[in-house]
Amino acid sequence: MSLTAAAYRASPGGALDVDREFYRKFGENFDEHELVDSFVIPIRSGRAWEVPAGSLCRIVTIEGAQVADLNIWNRHDPRERMWAARTRQLQAAHVSTFDRLWSTLPFLRPLVTITGDSLSDYGRDEEGGRVHDLLGTRCDPYVNRMLTGEDFDFHCHSNLTRAVLPYGLTEFDVHDVLNVFQCTGLNDEDRYFMKTCPARKGDYFEFFAETDILCALSTCPGGDLSVPMWGPDARDPIDVCHPPGIEVYRPKTELLSGWQPSTRAAYANAHGLQSPRWGD
Repeated sequence: MSLTAAAYRASPGGALDVDREFYRKFGENFDEHELVDSFVIPIRSGRAWEVPAGSLCRIVTIEGAQVADLNIWNRHDPRERMWAARTRQLQAAHVSTFDRLWSTLPFLRPLVTITGDSLSDYGRDEEGGRVHDLLGTRCDPYVNRMLTGEDFDFHCHSNLTRAVLPYGLTEFDVHDVLNVFQCTGLNDEDRYFMKTCPARKGDYFEFFAETDILCALSTCPGGDLSVPMWGPDARDPIDVCHPPGIEVYRPKTELLSGWQPSTRAAYANAHGLQSPRWGD
């Protein structure tokens, strides 16, 4: 069966091509990286942290399956942040090794490149589910109130809001997420579905910072999503929640040979407008 060609394609050697050999070296030499930061994010909470350009970051399921919602910003200008919709178009709706997470306009550059994914061979299951989802977004207390009539302050949107406060950011800076370890798809009614997280203890999702970034992660209150959060069968799924670990590594200098931080889009952003001239 022939497949319809993707809409967004680049010429060979273009912006969407990735030097796989360069990024593959980070996994092949992983034991030689210097661990510079590590911490655990408790269940139903969030935390923000910095990852310098040229560093690696791993999200690890240290105790068991857990879905986690990831936000990324340019550390020096939070107006530049991960753009889930454009990443879906340029890469895929579910991302894995060698895919990149792109930033918003007018910047449009890779913020990170995915260098490791222990679930990379999950593929597409019998129900159409795939992992590491850009289709949906974070759960939030506004939708929860609308669906249940109750308030709950530990949805991913709220966890991320609290996490970024120390960096001077607010609820308005929290954006559409990458749902790490989450298994999702579209059903026969073209509606979004979520499945039980296939991750196990020790699974990881790893990325390389292409510029200085600020990350924030929420540990989803649904845990591994094996228990419905809404609908007639819903209950509190706290028993399937597990804390993930975060690890930041500095690669050996020689592994970065030839690499340069990503640069913002080359378009001059004039949009066809002309400056007024005196006397016109």
